[in-house]
Amino acid sequence: MKKLVTIGEAAKALGVSITTLRRWQENGKLIPLRTSGGHRRYDLSKLRPQEFHDAQANERKTIAYARVSRHDQEADLERQKQVLELYCTQNGWTFEIVSDTGSGVNFHKNGLKYLLDEILASKVSRLVITHKDKLLRFGAELIFAICEAKNVEVVILNKGEDTSFEEDLAQDVLEIITVFSARLYGSRSRKSQKILDACKKAVEQNR
Repeated sequence: MKKLVTIGEAAKALGVSITTLRRWQENGKLIPLRTSGGHRRYDLSKLRPQEFHDAQANERKTIAYARVSRHDQEADLERQKQVLELYCTQNGWTFEIVSDTGSGVNFHKNGLKYLLDEILASKVSRLVITHKDKLLRFGAELIFAICEAKNVEVVILNKGEDTSFEEDLAQDVLEIITVFSARLYGSRSRKSQKILDACKKAVEQNR
């Protein structure tokens, strides 16, 4: 006797999301049965997890990631996006562009979190960035190691330093000093503010 299950139960049996199951249904990859009441049901005996796992692997996408350190660098962010879009389009890849505005030493960025979640969920086949430091100033190698473990190809369009490297690095160093001085002396202390002012002055003088 057939055991018919709901879409939620079928998705759980296959280890995929309900959204993925519906997409497979629209593509004709999975044909549901209909109850007398018109409800969709799936024959559990015909669901082969390995077969659908292979199909899901073939649907993995390319993510192109762009980042700038500050909001006044929006023009550079748009330039990165255009370069990434052109490169991915020329190669015929199905891609998604993810971007962030924030320091390269900070892991707590929405775009980066989303990127990591998608990689860990085996939804990404390729990561494309314009420069290595656009991913993270410190810690990029860790993400590259995760990519290798999850069979994600990493494409870096420019292996040299970015033109804004020194300016962005100075901004990242200031952020590190801000965090540590706040922990040592308190975020509102006069001593902490004097350290920050001196560092900012040094950065301005060396631009």
